[in-house]
Amino acid sequence: MPSQAGQLHDVSPAPALPGPDAVLLDLIGRTREELADILRTLGEPERTRRMRVRQIWHWLYHRGVSDVAQMSTLPVDLRDRLTQLCVVTRPAVVAEQCSADGTRKWLLRVAEGREIETVHIPEVDRGALCISSQVGCSLTCSFCHTGTMPLVSNLDARQILGQILTARDRLGEWPSPRGPRLLSHIVVMGMGEPLLNYEATVRALRIAMDPDGLAFPARKVTLSTSGVVPKIETLGRELGVGLAVSLHAVRDELRDELVPINRRWPIAQLLDACRAYPAADRITFEYVMLDGVNDSDADARELVRLIRGIPAKVNLIPFNPWPGAHYRCSPPARIRAFAAIVARAGYASPVRTPRGRDILAACGQLKTASERPRGSQRPGRAAA
Repeated sequence: MPSQAGQLHDVSPAPALPGPDAVLLDLIGRTREELADILRTLGEPERTRRMRVRQIWHWLYHRGVSDVAQMSTLPVDLRDRLTQLCVVTRPAVVAEQCSADGTRKWLLRVAEGREIETVHIPEVDRGALCISSQVGCSLTCSFCHTGTMPLVSNLDARQILGQILTARDRLGEWPSPRGPRLLSHIVVMGMGEPLLNYEATVRALRIAMDPDGLAFPARKVTLSTSGVVPKIETLGRELGVGLAVSLHAVRDELRDELVPINRRWPIAQLLDACRAYPAADRITFEYVMLDGVNDSDADARELVRLIRGIPAKVNLIPFNPWPGAHYRCSPPARIRAFAAIVARAGYASPVRTPRGRDILAACGQLKTASERPRGSQRPGRAAA
């Protein structure tokens, strides 16, 4: 049975032999051990099981197939058995927009009534994919459009990976190229707070970073957090990916307003976690420039004082407007003056060039119409 984009399938790790009403199992997002369990259930001999897992992995994450029947190196009888039990899904592409600057935004349906946005940002010699980890967000950052949405649900590993697979589909980048890529970097910086969906996010990134499949090296993967302090050290120890910290203010009273999670983990605790991050040489502090709010020379000098000793860079982000926003972007001259103070202190302080503003695809502009299901329609916690 071929896969159907956006269709929900069970992703629990314990398969059962198919019956007349069996729920099909999605192969995407499963570990090698879980794939081996499926093959064992289907009667694949132990002596060939590991080889078959390697073949399936190659087809899923190097060749990018979306149908078990396309896995031509598997024996025909095994393909038939897998087809009866398993599918390979993608999110449904509801809409695609292309900005004047080449940025592409996809509205993806991951389940009935649940949609996310994923953005591809091309450069001359690289391309970054900004992926989401949740439908909506619970953090209510006051300058962020996504923060005006409720948290509808966490994404499971299959749905997080599905964004990468769909982008590769749309960019025509299968099999995984060994040289330059249109999609070379992953940034977990879309909708949601990834460290509040830690297990599914890490499971998906482990698969994305696997050298036998999608093969994104750790130095080309960045995770952005608003400051879930207890998970920061764990992330560095388990994955060692780049860390982007949404700082945006240098005083707790202001950050409490801009990034309300600061009330739980204030600036001092957040910076202590950054200093202890095992991959501290790959930390970026993100700082959105808000006119008259956080953009004074005094703010710049305090920022330098706060991060002293952390081998980081500071990304200055011109505020990207969205309907109903209460903030304005700092004037260009004010941003340049702020950047100069940071740079004189020895920190790289690039000003991010807004990308995809005309299609609401820039930083802080993502939002969908998904709503939290009510009563009996509310889904259970997604399994990874």
